Amino acid sequence: MKFTLAYGKTGLEAVVPDANLVGPLEIRPAPPLADPRAAVAASLLEPTGCPPLSELARGKRTACVLICDITRPVPNELLLGELLPTLEAAGVPREGITILIATGLHRPNEGEELVELVGPEIAANYRVENHFGKDLASHADLGVSPRGVPIHIDSRYVDAELKIATGLIEPHLMAGYSGGRKLVCPGIAALETVRVWHGPQFLEHPNADCGILDGNPVHEENTWIARKAGLDFILNVTLDGDRRVTGVFAGEMEEAFHEGVAFARQVVTVPVDGPVDVAVTSAAGYPLDQNFYQSIKGLTGVLPVMKEGGTIIIAAEMTEGVGSPEFAGLFDEFPDPADFMMAITGADPTRPDFFVMDQWQLEEMAKVLRRCEVVYVTHHAPFAEQLEKLYVTRADSVETAVAAALKKHGADARIAVVPEGPYVLPTLT
Repeated sequence: MKFTLAYGKTGLEAVVPDANLVGPLEIRPAPPLADPRAAVAASLLEPTGCPPLSELARGKRTACVLICDITRPVPNELLLGELLPTLEAAGVPREGITILIATGLHRPNEGEELVELVGPEIAANYRVENHFGKDLASHADLGVSPRGVPIHIDSRYVDAELKIATGLIEPHLMAGYSGGRKLVCPGIAALETVRVWHGPQFLEHPNADCGILDGNPVHEENTWIARKAGLDFILNVTLDGDRRVTGVFAGEMEEAFHEGVAFARQVVTVPVDGPVDVAVTSAAGYPLDQNFYQSIKGLTGVLPVMKEGGTIIIAAEMTEGVGSPEFAGLFDEFPDPADFMMAITGADPTRPDFFVMDQWQLEEMAKVLRRCEVVYVTHHAPFAEQLEKLYVTRADSVETAVAAALKKHGADARIAVVPEGPYVLPTLT
């Protein structure tokens, strides 16, 4: 069977033998909204669990609107196109509105990238600024959370009279689902906050996983932190495989979020009748597959249906290379992921209090490597040569990788195909 993996902006065609195929495992059909702009406008008038946005904005002179950075395909221009006029009509002056890009600890989005993010009209007429997580001085100290996380949140947000977060609800490898509270933490939190919240005491918990909210300490903690910082209103969407809006969920931080999660869960959860030997997946294409760091989400997404010792084949373009210098340096420092895990969990006495920014993504990758081998396919030649240093192997094509996997696992090996990668939640029945 021929199928198209989400890869870069163009996709990547690949073939898997019909006799071995499980799937393809794809997002369930959910009709795109006929008029998404009207749906957004309606959600602001009749939100879930709180008064209309216009009432919340009345009498306010300042507002901070959080948006995702370039790594998330959120239709910001659509959402802001309805949200911003609502704020101004309610009396919030344009000069009092800050659109804050919730970069977390990612690089800033500037220039043409910023225009791509919000559209030319908004970029030219509103104050759009980046969060800088490494600059502790630009954050407000809000104390310590119940689980001991020091809370430092961007002062521009904390000081605003009205606090709003937009975003996308989809499966998330640590927090269960993205969206809602996640724009606050880690979106506009300082490194000092994320360091603890993304530490092994949270990430090694069995419920800190894709699709899990109940009992997930990562989700519970950043929900508490968002409550502490204040979040008056959220505006979240769900998307289909073609990035069309399938649902709009607006209102009170938790009620609207859980409404969106309930919808998303029905769409993204795909049952699989038994574990598979091989998975062929993707990093969801542009913008998520721009670097190796983000591509790891495609690996963790299929892990729940993998056999012990299985093979994950992932296609990702990775035009920006490995990721942050800190993340890339970990592979040089630790030739073996087991040594890395000993360092971050305190089991290596020669590395007391070891910490490097972005180590949490390598921790997630280590979970995969403990169970499976990983093979990457990329046609971005400058990066392909680096893969051998990243605990993985490489193949020139999906077909080459599949042929090698069949030799290893046998002619009857079960091969799951997940074209949209981390946007799908394969689950064993």
